[in-house]
Amino acid sequence: MQAKFKRSYKFSVKTSLHITIYTTLLVSVFLYYLYEFKWLHALAFAVCIYIFSFFVIQFRVERYIYKRVKKIYDDLTLLESANLSKGPITTDMRTLTQEIDKFARDKKIEIESLKVREKYRKEFLGNVSHELKTPLFTVQGYILTLLDGAMDDEKIRAKYLERASKGIERLGYIIKDLDMITKLEVGDLSLNIEEFDIVELVENVFEMLEMKASKKRITLTFDTDYNKQVLVKADKERIQQVLANLIVNSLKYGRVKGTTEVSIENLIKNKVIVRVTDNGEGIGKEHLPRLFERFYRVDKSGSRKEGGSGLGLSIVKHIIEAHNEKIYVESEFGVGSEFSFTLEKVE
Repeated sequence: MQAKFKRSYKFSVKTSLHITIYTTLLVSVFLYYLYEFKWLHALAFAVCIYIFSFFVIQFRVERYIYKRVKKIYDDLTLLESANLSKGPITTDMRTLTQEIDKFARDKKIEIESLKVREKYRKEFLGNVSHELKTPLFTVQGYILTLLDGAMDDEKIRAKYLERASKGIERLGYIIKDLDMITKLEVGDLSLNIEEFDIVELVENVFEMLEMKASKKRITLTFDTDYNKQVLVKADKERIQQVLANLIVNSLKYGRVKGTTEVSIENLIKNKVIVRVTDNGEGIGKEHLPRLFERFYRVDKSGSRKEGGSGLGLSIVKHIIEAHNEKIYVESEFGVGSEFSFTLEKVE
């Protein structure tokens, strides 16, 4: 498709004016000393020179510039510059310079974004490799030990088979959670939206995690007594998973004899916000932007003091976003953390 051409007359007008003034002054001086000088003759000469100069510059010089400018546009179009290909080709140098600068800035941002994504991709692959490798090698080690003769000892056999079973269970968690995240991302996991009491659901999660909390003597509590139901509209099973993941997280990194507190507040007319607050280790500010990434580690040592698939927070984020809601995190290292998410309230 032939590119549209937009003419620019600024250069021709200004250049023609300069030539006309200079030439007219020179000829006027020549006529004044050698011939009879008349203003009318000088004016007619100026007009003729201006018109002649304008057309020469506009249609000859512009054509020369146009060929080179068009090549620049063509080269940029090959680089998929959508903005440049939309507009007409112009020989106005300022416009072209602005477009080239904008193109360069956009490409710089795009390249930086690709570099960041590549870095995240490498980290993700490394983390996946680590998460799968650890339980695999553990299971392999126990099985090889049994095959080498430890199987004859009943106590060792039972102990090693139990540990191998835990390693396989860990692998199952990782694969199951990865599968769920993938389905949430592509929209294959349908939500069963229903009305339910969020207060009752939190109480159920508290009961489910009571034993885990008692091991670290952490108190699970509400911020106040909720005597009335707070009805929300969401997928009950998925929201229970969100609450369980957030509370389990607070127990993992909570301090001994600490507190995990849940509060439910009206946000706007048809929204509530559920907050899960603890007074545990807290998280440094530099980690907060990437906290919901798959397998992202606050502890860069690569060790995991606690179990789990390492995908809990990523699943939480995807479930909340699948409801078209928001999730937030606030934390201060050494003080504690607060995770909160919104839900639609039943009016």
